[in-house]
Amino acid sequence: MNKITRSLLGLSILCLGPCIALAQAPPKVLVIGREYVKPGKAGELHEKAESAFVQAMVKAKAPTNYIALTSLSGKNRALFFTFYDSFDAWEKDVAATAKNATLSAALEKANVADGELLDSSDQGVFVYEDEFSLRPKHSDPHRAIEISSYHVKPGHYAEWAELVKMVRAGFEKNVPESHWACYRLQYGGPGGVYLFLTGMRSASEIDAGFAQDKQFEAALGENGLRRLGELEATAVESSDHELFVLNPKMSYPSDQMIKGDPDFWQPKTETTAKNEKP
Repeated sequence: MNKITRSLLGLSILCLGPCIALAQAPPKVLVIGREYVKPGKAGELHEKAESAFVQAMVKAKAPTNYIALTSLSGKNRALFFTFYDSFDAWEKDVAATAKNATLSAALEKANVADGELLDSSDQGVFVYEDEFSLRPKHSDPHRAIEISSYHVKPGHYAEWAELVKMVRAGFEKNVPESHWACYRLQYGGPGGVYLFLTGMRSASEIDAGFAQDKQFEAALGENGLRRLGELEATAVESSDHELFVLNPKMSYPSDQMIKGDPDFWQPKTETTAKNEKP
């Protein structure tokens, strides 16, 4: 996307989680754990530490899946996406984990080892915003995600809503390939924070986005773009746009996700390939 469109509405990538793009709306609640990794501690070191969590979940046959993403921009960090249909479902999941002494002990042990690699960590809880989303692909197989965050100025929700709906309508009508899901921060940070998530299978979709921006701008026209600029100046306090890739070694994906892209989630090793019968 070009500078104008991106500053107005960074289209993102969500679309993962339990991975991410069903015909129905994405799950209502998104819990994002964020870990900032110390310099020199990312990559294989962090993957090894995180594998302890995955092994514990697999051994316990835990029903709740999560997806790990690692940053390609900004500070070295990992995000962990867990989706729930409701806050009640989240509460029940936490309670079930606490009651499982074996799983709780394994996770606690993994936490201690993982903590040695981290500068800091935090957690945010988001709720799905259907009116700000466009053709969200919650369960489509994706390998990367663009996450655009916006902090709306207090008292300017009306302008913000007009801005997003204007962009949404323009892309919906003129760019059939466009899609994103929007989540609003409910707990864990300042009010007025929105995430726009857009999933992609390859970086070629980023290149295609520039052409889509031109389609959008041409359809909107000079007056429309001027109005968008006015709304942005009035409503948006700040914005940030980051790129992440899914990390299969640090994730606990569902069977559905694995089935959708088995080569990514469960790649065949050289030894396995040699042992396969023709």
